[in-house]
Amino acid sequence: MAWNLNSERPIYSQLMERITFDIISGIYPPGSQLPSVRALAQDAGVNPNTMQKAMAELERTGLIYSQRTSGRFITEDLGMIDKTKKELASEEIKEFLKKMERIGFSRETTLKLIENMKDTKEEGES
Repeated sequence: MAWNLNSERPIYSQLMERITFDIISGIYPPGSQLPSVRALAQDAGVNPNTMQKAMAELERTGLIYSQRTSGRFITEDLGMIDKTKKELASEEIKEFLKKMERIGFSRETTLKLIENMKDTKEEGES
C-alpha cells in the first residue's frame, strides 16, 4: 500500500500514524517483528533518519519496543492496542462531525443520515 505522505505536515508524524494504523488494523499483529528501519524507510521513500525518529516516538508510546540485537516488535498488550484504536476512531469521528457541521448538518441530522445509510445497506444486502 502506498504511503501517500503530505509535505504540509511533518513526515515523521505521518509515518507514526501509518505504522500505528497498520498495528491497530492487524497488518502487524501483536508480538510480531517490524521490518528494519532501512526497509521501512525505503518502502516509504523517506530518509532512514526520519523513519528512525518515527520509530523512537512509537517506542515512547509503548506500541512498539526494541530488543537490542533482534529489532523492533509490536506490543503484545492488547488493551493498549484497543485503547489506541478507540482513540483514533474518536478523533476521526470528531473530524467527520466538524466537517458535516461546516457544510450545514447538525449532529442529529448527521446521525440520522448515517442510520439511513445503514438501513439502505442492509436492504441492498438481502
